[in-house]
Amino acid sequence: MNELRVGLGVDAHAFADGVRLVLGGVEFDHPRGLVGHSDGDVIAHALVDAVLAAAGAGDIGTLFPSEDPALDGINSLEMLGVAYGRVRDGGWELVNASCVLVGEEPRIAPRSEDMAAALAGALDVDASRVHVAATTTDGLGFTGRGEGLAAEAVALLRRVEPTS
Repeated sequence: MNELRVGLGVDAHAFADGVRLVLGGVEFDHPRGLVGHSDGDVIAHALVDAVLAAAGAGDIGTLFPSEDPALDGINSLEMLGVAYGRVRDGGWELVNASCVLVGEEPRIAPRSEDMAAALAGALDVDASRVHVAATTTDGLGFTGRGEGLAAEAVALLRRVEPTS
């Protein structure tokens, strides 16, 4: 059996002063960070939803409810690892993933390989299977006005044949 499935994930968070900025599991030196129940990592959150969606295994809000005080400030890479563990337990493995940050700042190109490596590490896959890039909205919308960041991710999974 060579079954493939695609999942899409989207996330957005507002900027706030005095909060650290974490994107793709990498901390950026930036005057503002993203507000969230966790560390606010929109790239990791979008990828969590993408792998869960592809496997038909729920979504980030179900697995990590924002009402749970025990999850306050949780590292998003930890969330990704837990989510992907559920996906693997369901008989799926990642073929590849692509993540896109939407925002005017920060410029992530110099650190995109670091982010791909961090995300891949949480998934326990080779970094060549994860791609991270960015785009702007040319000043349009909340990301264009610098009010926050958004991210989209797509994940391709394949069914893993059980071993006897």
